[in-house]
Amino acid sequence: MVADDPAEPGDAEARFVWDYGTTDERLRALYERGKAAQWNAVTDIDWDAGVGVPSRTDPLHTRSPLGWSENCPVPHERWGAFHWEFHSWMTSQFLHGEQGALLATSRLVTMAPDMDTKMFAAGQVTDEARHVEAYARYVELLGNSYAINPSLKRMLDTVVAESRWDIVFLGMQIIVEGLALAAFRLEHTRSFDPVIAQLTRLVAKDEARHVAFGLLTLQEIYGELTSRERADREEFVKEAALLMSRRFRLEEVWARLDVDVEAGTNYALQDQKMIEFRRLMFTKIVTSLAKVGLLTPGVRTHLEQLELLRTLPLRVSAS
Repeated sequence: MVADDPAEPGDAEARFVWDYGTTDERLRALYERGKAAQWNAVTDIDWDAGVGVPSRTDPLHTRSPLGWSENCPVPHERWGAFHWEFHSWMTSQFLHGEQGALLATSRLVTMAPDMDTKMFAAGQVTDEARHVEAYARYVELLGNSYAINPSLKRMLDTVVAESRWDIVFLGMQIIVEGLALAAFRLEHTRSFDPVIAQLTRLVAKDEARHVAFGLLTLQEIYGELTSRERADREEFVKEAALLMSRRFRLEEVWARLDVDVEAGTNYALQDQKMIEFRRLMFTKIVTSLAKVGLLTPGVRTHLEQLELLRTLPLRVSAS
C-alpha cells in the first residue's frame, strides 16, 4: 500500500525527514554516480561542430526509421524538408519536456518520503536544468522551433499538478523520461548534426540514471499496492500512453510543410514505418512497466490497441 495515498490529486505538502542516514544503498550509489557524471553544457559540447548544418534540401536519410511511401502526403522530392522539420520538432519537444522534468523533479524533492530519494531528486533537478540550458541553446542556434505539443503539455500539466509522489515518479521517471531516453538514443545514432549527437549522448547518460531511479523506487512499493491503488495507477498509465502516442501524429510538422493535416495524421497513424517508430519509442516504457508490475492484462491490451507493443511478446511482471 502507498502511504498517504489521497483519493484525488491535489496540493501536496512538503514532507520533512529527520532520519539523515542511508536507507537504500542502491539509491545512494545512483546519487554518487550522478555527482561523478556531471557535465557542463557550455564547455563539454563543441557548439561549432555543425549546428545549423542540416539543409532543407538534404537527401533521404537512410538511417531514419520514418520511411517515405507512395501514400505519403509529402512528395518524394520534399522528404528531405520533412526530415528537417521533424528534427526541429523533436528537439523543440525535447526542450519543452526537459522543463517539465525540471518542475516535476523539484516537487519530488519536497514530496519524497526518505532522504536518499530526496538527495537523488535534488541531483536530478541539476541535471534537468542543464538539459534545459543545452536544448534551449541548440534550438536557438538551429533557428527553427516549435511550440509544445498539446498532448505533451497535457501530460506535463498532469504530472506537475499531481499530489501523490509515486505517480509523479511513474509519470515522469517511467513514462516521460523513458520515452525521452529512447528518443535521445535514436537521435544520437541517426543524427546528421554532430552537435545534437554530442548533446543527446550526454543527456541520455543522465536519463538512464533517472529511469533507474524511478524503477528502484517504484519496485519497492508497487508490490504492496491495494487493488484500488493498482487500478488507479493502471488508469494513469493508460491515459499517459494515449497522450504520448498522440504526440507522434505530427500535426504541427504537417502544418509547417503546408500538407493537409488530416492526410498527414492518417499517414502517421497507418504507415507501417510510422507505427514501428512509435513502438520503438515505447520499448523502454513497456519494459519499465513490466518491471514495476504495471504491465497488467488491461494495460497490455490498451497498448496493443494503440499499436505500441513490438512484435516480440513481453513478459508481464507478477502483480
